[in-house]
Amino acid sequence: MLNIAIDGPAGAGKSTIAKLIAKKYDIIYLDTGAMYRGAAYFCMQNNVSPKDHREVERLLPKLDMDIIYEQGVQKVFVSKEDVTPNLREVAMSQAASDVSKIPSVRIKLVEIQREIASKRDCVLDGRDIGSYVLPNATIKFYLTADEKVRANRRFLEYKEKGVETSEELVLKDMQARDAQDTNRDFAPLKIVSDAIVIDSTDLTINEVICKMSERIDGVINS
Repeated sequence: MLNIAIDGPAGAGKSTIAKLIAKKYDIIYLDTGAMYRGAAYFCMQNNVSPKDHREVERLLPKLDMDIIYEQGVQKVFVSKEDVTPNLREVAMSQAASDVSKIPSVRIKLVEIQREIASKRDCVLDGRDIGSYVLPNATIKFYLTADEKVRANRRFLEYKEKGVETSEELVLKDMQARDAQDTNRDFAPLKIVSDAIVIDSTDLTINEVICKMSERIDGVINS
């Protein structure tokens, strides 16, 4: 089974790279971040703050989440509703970080992720894939970049999607997200000892893909 883990901070390009790697090797791309956004969206739709651990845990048994692939594209269904279009709003990034700090939420979603990875070759990206979700992944990457470069990338992504925000606000949100993800008690963002670190600050998408492919091909052909 080929399981590829790509960890790193927000805006490093993990999702973009993971999707391209999945396409190149004809394997599944499992968007774990979208799953946490889905959980956060579920809380907010039920008027529960993603920061309220007690209320989130009370609500969690009612969370019915399903991951469906349509023409190779992952869609997140919550309570049988396709919530995918709602998950990339600016507010959802921080809400996902808040809800992901709750151990019971992570345990529930990780169970789903591990089950998928045990049955299919796949690429997973996030902040604790190599350290917690799939500690025995075939190969692990840690993708990072300068925070201002990451903020600019995310700002342009929002702008292209018609989301109204500012680069300063995106940078502030990203810094808060980085701090929370790095310092949380449960499965924090970190570089594991067997991860291959790639700094994409001055690299194109194709250059990152080439670097990763060299490593992946080496593992496949070994």
